[in-house]
Amino acid sequence: MAVSAPDLKTFLLATPFFGGLSEAGLDLLISMLVERRFDAGATVVAEGEPGRSMFIVESGRLAVSKRTSSGSIIPISVLERGDFFGEMTLIEMQSRSATVVAEVPTVLFELTAKNLYACYKADIHAYVIVLQNINRELCRRLRRADERFTARQVREDNDDA
Repeated sequence: MAVSAPDLKTFLLATPFFGGLSEAGLDLLISMLVERRFDAGATVVAEGEPGRSMFIVESGRLAVSKRTSSGSIIPISVLERGDFFGEMTLIEMQSRSATVVAEVPTVLFELTAKNLYACYKADIHAYVIVLQNINRELCRRLRRADERFTARQVREDNDDA
């Protein structure tokens, strides 16, 4: 189902993914989004599967996790309204790096790699802003991961003392 809600622009402009886009760039990207609905417990993407799209959370809550080599599942984060995920596959063209499961009924907007490339061809300025927004979010996530890693190391060092 194509997206066409009147207040959709306001919602999308408030998300990190769409911030800073012109009216025309936003309209172009909105025309490329597809609404996806998931029931509670549904797997949206699975770690290791091919990925060629990303998602913006319109409503709901999703759990992100990774599987260890021993088979344990490690919770990574929780995603809610305005968050986005799956963007790494659009940049590096690799398999999904984590599993994302809907914890409650969830509505997502999907943007495929094919449509992002169409954005590049149609409006290079909008495309550059989207990539900058993705890069900013990836940097924020890396900083948070660094902080968690450092905090864990400090706890382990204190436990050893």
